[in-house]
Amino acid sequence: MTFSAISALSPLDGRYAAKLSALRPIMSEQGYMHRRVQVEVAWFIALSDAGFAEFKPLSPGARTYLLGLVKNFSEADGEAIKAIEKTTNHDVKAVEYWIKSKFEARPELVAAQEFVHFACTSEDINNTSHALQLRAGRDVVLLPALDRVLLKLREMARTYADVPMLSRTHGQTASPTTVGKEIANVVVRLQAACDRIAAVKILAKMNGAVGNYNAHLSAWPDYDWEAFAKKVVETPEPLGLGLTFQPYSIQIEPHDYMAELFDAIARTNTILIDWARDVWGYVSVGYFKQKLKDGEVGSSTMPHKVNPIDFENAEGNLGLANALLRHLSEKLPISRWQRDLTDSTVLRNMGVAMGYAVLAYQSLLTGLNKLEINEAALAADLDSAWEVLAEPIQTVMRRYGLPQPYEQLKKFTRGEAMTAEMMRGFIAALDIPQGEKDRLLAMTPGSYTGKAAELARRA
Repeated sequence: MTFSAISALSPLDGRYAAKLSALRPIMSEQGYMHRRVQVEVAWFIALSDAGFAEFKPLSPGARTYLLGLVKNFSEADGEAIKAIEKTTNHDVKAVEYWIKSKFEARPELVAAQEFVHFACTSEDINNTSHALQLRAGRDVVLLPALDRVLLKLREMARTYADVPMLSRTHGQTASPTTVGKEIANVVVRLQAACDRIAAVKILAKMNGAVGNYNAHLSAWPDYDWEAFAKKVVETPEPLGLGLTFQPYSIQIEPHDYMAELFDAIARTNTILIDWARDVWGYVSVGYFKQKLKDGEVGSSTMPHKVNPIDFENAEGNLGLANALLRHLSEKLPISRWQRDLTDSTVLRNMGVAMGYAVLAYQSLLTGLNKLEINEAALAADLDSAWEVLAEPIQTVMRRYGLPQPYEQLKKFTRGEAMTAEMMRGFIAALDIPQGEKDRLLAMTPGSYTGKAAELARRA
């Protein structure tokens, strides 16, 4: 079978391939190879500037050429590395050999070629490459996708700030709110969650086979290799990596920051699962209508259907993302003794986890853009729920010291279908100041929304 989108095993590279084009160059194996080349080049250039008599500073032309290998890294370069790997059966060594092969026409670089991958263990290259991938995946794709959802939700919160809506707690009628305030609740939660994702420091180590600079010190025992590694890791790109230095590790970076990052993304996704289910319900009861699209069908047999599929797709893909993210965060910080290889194959699925999350954010945004408020349905629901005014009535009664206000309203309203006339008749008989009585008589389920509108606009 010829590989194509329709024959892809994963829907991320098949059905949904076009939707993840921004993530694929970063989180794919091609992206991984690209970052490995970047790390090897940064280390090599830094070694030339370390002051060693055996490795003089590289010429400006050599530096430009090396940085060009990174900047212009192509799919063909990735394929060339894969071809070398068929012989080496080792992906990092294949990267080293590929870089050395690019030195052949440059005597200056050929003379220094054994300083490529000097004193490094494979994990010095891998952990830094994963860190670069994760930072780019987070900052370039994932957070911007979440920002677009946040922007739409903020817009909706303000647009619908004054539109009253019947609340339901335990599925039963409850004190009214506004559509905008319920969306504002999500905005505030989601913003805090996004801030936590952005705040995670992306760590990297470059300290050798078991974290002690053994090989480094065997060559230059008096050199401060820890300071050197820290400089390479933390110096901004392109001459460094622009990451946060991890000073203690076994052979692998401990991956605790990864767990923190993946947990933060998963918590964000859980907020969005909650919201997707709520919107699905609001569409079901008619609070929202969905814009129609020419040619689209909602059922193979029921012509009337307009299904909330975008919210269903979002919920499903958020669940898949979280299943992977939680496995990553639970597994990656665990390694037998100074290392085992169980993290290696798992880490290759970081992009899959992020892919399902980004796909879900896109579905959610598509669904939100289709929504239209149905104020008639909202108003009708409120007008059939006059019992919700039992709360303000008994609260005012408490203020004026009337006997057993809660118990009176419980007896009057619980399990009964209340009408405006019934509630107003109860209010009219109360022994409270006339001004307070008039205020209660003017109240409707649609006007009893407290500070909802203000809170919605403030978010």
